[in-house]
Amino acid sequence: MQLSPGTILGGRYELSHQIARGGMADVYRARDRQLDRPVALKVLFPELSVDRAFVERFRREAQAAANLSHPHIVPVFDWGEDSGVYFIVMEHVDGRPLSAILRSTGALASPRAAAIAGDVASALAYAHRNGVVHRDVKPGNVLITDEGLVKVTDFGIARAVNATESLTQTGAVMGTATYFSPEQAQGHPVDGRSDVYSLGVVLYEMVTGRPPFTGETPVAVASKHVRELPVPVRQQNPAVPAGMEAVITKAMAKSPSERYASADDLQADLLRFIEGAPLSAGAMTQAIGISPPATTAIGAIDGRTQVITPGAATGTQQGGGHTEADEARERRRTGIYIAILSALVIAVAVVTFILLRSLGFISSSPSLTMPSVTGQPYASAYQTLVAEGLKVKEKKVTSSDVAGTVVRTSPSSGTSLGAGQTVTLYVSTGTGPVASSIKVPDVRNLPYSTAVQTLNAMHLQVGSRSYVSSSSVSAGTVMRQAPGPGVSVSPGTNVNLVISSGPPAPQQVAVPYVRGDTPATAGAKLGQAGFQVGSTVNRASANIKQGLVIGTNPPAGTPEPAGTAVDLIVSTGPPQSSVPDVVGEAQSLAESTLTQAGFTPVVVCQAPPLGSSGTPGDVWKQTPSPGSTNATGSQVTIYVDPTSTSTTTTTTAPGTTTTTSAPGSC
Repeated sequence: MQLSPGTILGGRYELSHQIARGGMADVYRARDRQLDRPVALKVLFPELSVDRAFVERFRREAQAAANLSHPHIVPVFDWGEDSGVYFIVMEHVDGRPLSAILRSTGALASPRAAAIAGDVASALAYAHRNGVVHRDVKPGNVLITDEGLVKVTDFGIARAVNATESLTQTGAVMGTATYFSPEQAQGHPVDGRSDVYSLGVVLYEMVTGRPPFTGETPVAVASKHVRELPVPVRQQNPAVPAGMEAVITKAMAKSPSERYASADDLQADLLRFIEGAPLSAGAMTQAIGISPPATTAIGAIDGRTQVITPGAATGTQQGGGHTEADEARERRRTGIYIAILSALVIAVAVVTFILLRSLGFISSSPSLTMPSVTGQPYASAYQTLVAEGLKVKEKKVTSSDVAGTVVRTSPSSGTSLGAGQTVTLYVSTGTGPVASSIKVPDVRNLPYSTAVQTLNAMHLQVGSRSYVSSSSVSAGTVMRQAPGPGVSVSPGTNVNLVISSGPPAPQQVAVPYVRGDTPATAGAKLGQAGFQVGSTVNRASANIKQGLVIGTNPPAGTPEPAGTAVDLIVSTGPPQSSVPDVVGEAQSLAESTLTQAGFTPVVVCQAPPLGSSGTPGDVWKQTPSPGSTNATGSQVTIYVDPTSTSTTTTTTAPGTTTTTSAPGSC
């Protein structure tokens, strides 16, 4: 099926235009005609639709993502197949991928980067709890809506942790090399900690403006993830706080056991960073990375396994003589070293070949001869060529041949081709001879789909398409064309179109940092930046004094349209707790009760007043009184009846003595 604007898939989804292209599918904006809402359609490449493994992986993507319902995950609504076209229906997100934002703005402020990464970590943690590992966390798969919401998409190579069926060949490396975890780069099994590493790489790029590792090939980049340490974050960007560097350091530890144990733990530290609270102990002590272990060479010599670790002693000569036996031993050792070195070279070559082939840089298919498909129906010719490992491009031509049959091919039959090469099939429209000169119709102010139909009916083709913003022309409407209306051209001529993408996006302004300011000062800063002050939300804080601003919603650094209302989060002071009643309890129990309630007990050994009842060792009074509300961590004084009293006799003058008593110990 030829996809074009106006095509309807599944009897329900009407295509508008292509908005993205991924590793195995195109993404189109479409309209759900049943529910009258915009959706995004992910359509598997035609050349992959005949491969059952890819179709199954595509179906598994829909199944895995459809079971995930989370505010920071793009939901999947439907999945289907129409005339051999496989598609997934997703929520259409109005916004931009994080990759585009980084390209246009460079490094982000650390609070903004932490807020984005925190939302991504929340989404990944939810997926991990449901047994799904994303395996391709990268800026291109993180969408930022026009309202500043964060959405994670493209679970195209996600895989259930407990899956009983493998959808990839053993050792296949899936994902994007720039954001690989070390275990992913080596083709090892992965769990949620692999996504934590990849998110650490994304966070590194957000605050420094560049990924930690680059190289001429994906293989070179993947190798660096395994063997090299990144340039420290604060060396790349000194403005990054030490706390942010510590979070990235722990997330990007080479060994999974040295990273955050879960995406939940990573999110918790990011929230601590935003709030200005102390980070977890592990984040503050984690080094930039773990040095790769010394390589151990293993080879079989004379039927025995020889192991050599770099830095290990290879033998020293004792004494000053050098005998024939010594020379013989040296020759044997030299032979062993040469054999081991040869084995290492072969092993490295094999591993490199496997990695290159798994990443698609080396094809395992030999060259082939272009088969003859002229005269065949397009569908039959397409299947024949795809089965040979070729890619197919269709081009309609006017011909008196039966509509839908192949008139000619490029390259022609008998040509030697390489695997994966593209073949163009010229397919008859069945309209027969047409006039040698055609006047270009006026398709301006028409919807794009109508313009295409109008041009095709006149035996003309749509050439290049470009999109420009316009406040006066609705999105999807043709604004200009070339050649212009009335120009005489030959049949099959391309007509280039300029199409409206709708009104330009409003100017985006970063929300200013107002933490620690008074509400009045914060409001002034927001107003100067072009924002309005929204509502005020009160929240307890152990770090920010009562009456000062903890933060904003949206967070500081978030790009927002001028005029957006920004809410202020204001501290009510330390959290408050109710003082428990410990009167009548033993001293140790009372202290434990107060400590568990968040208070600091202060013990005063004092007997109760005469006439009052009390039990030695028990609390007979406390201040503040039970049930009163006080700041968590404040002191509560408890008065404990001493367990005994002591008597003291003092001689004050000859013949005069004074006897006094004092409380014993508590």
